[in-house]
Amino acid sequence: MLPFWIALQFLSSLPIRLPGMPAPQELGRSLLFYPLVGLLFGGLLWALSGLLAGTPLLLHAALLLTAWVLLSGALHLDGLADSADAWLGGFGDRERTLTIMKDPRSGPIAVVTLVLVLLLKFSALLALIEQGQGVVLVVVPLIGRAALLGLFLTTPYVRAGGLGQALADHLPRKAGWQVLAVSALGCVLIAGLFKGLVVLAMAVVVFVWLRQVMVRRLDGTTGDTAGALLELLEMTLLVGLTLL
Repeated sequence: MLPFWIALQFLSSLPIRLPGMPAPQELGRSLLFYPLVGLLFGGLLWALSGLLAGTPLLLHAALLLTAWVLLSGALHLDGLADSADAWLGGFGDRERTLTIMKDPRSGPIAVVTLVLVLLLKFSALLALIEQGQGVVLVVVPLIGRAALLGLFLTTPYVRAGGLGQALADHLPRKAGWQVLAVSALGCVLIAGLFKGLVVLAMAVVVFVWLRQVMVRRLDGTTGDTAGALLELLEMTLLVGLTLL
């Protein structure tokens, strides 16, 4: 179960302590557990939403979004901010884009992007709570983290060295595809046939588009663009589900 604890430590702010530095093979296998971490997040959010039943709707949605961000330690929001700055400031140049993503400072584009994404997530959560679609809280985090596995399965990692390279190099690919298939089936079982298939279709469209954007600019992905993909995918699914 070490790969699961690695995935949980990396993707969450939960107090997980590993016995030592994991081997590269264990890091690669940890990607297989990303959807399970998403399912865990979804279960926690669904339980919290149940506990908040009866509170004012605005506060309910705000607390849920706060818990969602805190669970991941804002890891993916940081990647979104770095990617937003880099995409505008890179002027279409690959090396300049990669260099800007390394800069820890956030410019106005990063701030505006974060505000808009969080605003849309909050508004969508508010609408979904009003509609009684609590099951969405389970499905969306699951799909978001399954998308990270899908990204590493289909897209080259462009930064040599580091954690991301170890993940990409040692990911068991056959098992990865099997985990994605099980994750898709789980979404259908949780959300129901119609809604589950619609959510998966939306996720595939957004995933393919964002992956093409990355490959066109960078010839692959980085940790920052992976985080950006997750955040934009979750936002799109939440907003899209309010329209079903």
